[in-house]
Amino acid sequence: MTTLDTPTTTAVQSRTARIAGIREAAYRIRLNALNMGEVQGQGYIGQALGVADVLATVYTDQLRYRADDPHWGGRDRFLLSIGHYAIALYAALAEAGTIPVEELSTYGSDESRLPMSGMASYTPGMEISGGSLGHGLAVATGMALGVRHQGNPAHVYNLLSDGELDEGSTWEAALQIAHHGLDNVTAIVDVNALQADGPTEGILRTEPVLDKWQAFGWHALRVDGNDIEALVDAFDEARAHRGSPSVIICDTRIGCGVPLLETREKAHFMRVSEHEWQIARDQLAEGYNTEGQNR
Repeated sequence: MTTLDTPTTTAVQSRTARIAGIREAAYRIRLNALNMGEVQGQGYIGQALGVADVLATVYTDQLRYRADDPHWGGRDRFLLSIGHYAIALYAALAEAGTIPVEELSTYGSDESRLPMSGMASYTPGMEISGGSLGHGLAVATGMALGVRHQGNPAHVYNLLSDGELDEGSTWEAALQIAHHGLDNVTAIVDVNALQADGPTEGILRTEPVLDKWQAFGWHALRVDGNDIEALVDAFDEARAHRGSPSVIICDTRIGCGVPLLETREKAHFMRVSEHEWQIARDQLAEGYNTEGQNR
């Protein structure tokens, strides 16, 4: 702190730097997700673009980990129960330095450590295997109980989708976590309002989501999942909260950052034409640069 600084101005500068760093990371996560998607010509690109700000906030600003030691006992645990979001998590793990950026080009290929659905036995930094939805929060329950029993200050995060709120196992786990007072758990719900079979509200109405989590005994927050400043505030509040588990409900936009893909029909699993990948990258860069100029 210089003689001209005050605690208030220093805090503002620190927050500004945090936001800028997360924003840069989110851009790279989106770019790498597009590059991986191009390898296959299709995939869960919309979800990766939508959740990039959440993952950038977690891995750049919140999570305690050692990039060169994914099994470090003191690490925070980040559980991806939405296995098909693996493309997004791989990009985040590359941003974190846990896997090489160069390895992302092997996504979904034979013998790759980066299969299209997350596999803990294949990928460093992937805590659990995904696939059948609705199991992540139950695993988080056991992990959180275990580290608390050990006196380990590790925090357990579980990223789940709004589609997983259709599963009874999710709510059973929510009850258990609240019952045991596991304030070392933060659930993150990606509400993009879309499932494989159509809009979420048409498959199974789960709203009011915030009220449901609160009724289950959780400290519940709801934010725009593509607003980095709001995400930082929510994660800071959740981390500091004591006495009950926290859930951050993140309303995200499929394809966020790439207008070409934000309006794509059948966006759950996107097929993108060969010539469109570069258009998508150009739109992403244009939006990122324009936003930066307006700050």
